[in-house]
Amino acid sequence: MSTVLAPNPQADPMVPVLARITRRIEEVPDVVTFEMEAPDWNGFAPGQFNMLGVFGVGEIPISISGPASEPDRLVHTIRAVGPVSRALAGLAEGAALGLRGPFGNEWPVETARGRDVVVIAGGLGLAPVRPVLYHLLENRNDFNKVILLYGARRPEEMLFTGELSAWRARFDIEVAVTVDHAAIGWHGHVGVVTSLLRNVGFDPASTSAFVCGPEIMMRFAARALVDAGVAPGEIWMSMERNMHCAIGLCGHCQLGPVFICRDGPIFDWARLKPLMMQEEL
Repeated sequence: MSTVLAPNPQADPMVPVLARITRRIEEVPDVVTFEMEAPDWNGFAPGQFNMLGVFGVGEIPISISGPASEPDRLVHTIRAVGPVSRALAGLAEGAALGLRGPFGNEWPVETARGRDVVVIAGGLGLAPVRPVLYHLLENRNDFNKVILLYGARRPEEMLFTGELSAWRARFDIEVAVTVDHAAIGWHGHVGVVTSLLRNVGFDPASTSAFVCGPEIMMRFAARALVDAGVAPGEIWMSMERNMHCAIGLCGHCQLGPVFICRDGPIFDWARLKPLMMQEEL
């Protein structure tokens, strides 16, 4: 039975609600995953993000990293890099925080039905595509090949290692991981994540790709996919570039004529390529 993806279901995503952390997971030293409950929360679609706020500090946009099929379990994965994200990452179980959303468009997983699906993630980029992977596996019979290629800088910086192992143990998804640098004792692949494409098989003419990670990694991933024969319009990326206000008002995330938070954060490569090739943008 297929899981139905919810559209933006909130009556008014601009109105904040109170959320409470029910579980805190230390992924790596600077990354934490929160499971939260919010009585007035109704769900989301894979690819959307929320505005999370620490009272007296501020709020920032964070992608939702949990399954859309479990709207009562709201999951966010946060890297502590700035004042607000550090304050969020420092919250303990039971702490309350502000929640607004969901915002943004969604990964077009419904249009990928009956096709091969290649998911490419780099570093923290695995979090925004994690809901896609949940959806693909929950509705496995609706898709042909499902491939996950994941890269991190070092083995100790890999996210969701327990799930990666569980997915690799399945027979209905192909998972390949790589690291940029590794010390003695690492027996896996070393190299950029795009190098993994040479070792997997898919039908380029019938493939949808979902990509998230550093912008330079996404550019190279798109080029490699196009070189392999995947149509630019079937390569989807989550930009999340300097998002700040969620409604395109502040201009922090402007990329040429588009605002990432308002018009995205999901875009296809056919639309992004002319923008991402301009260094001044």
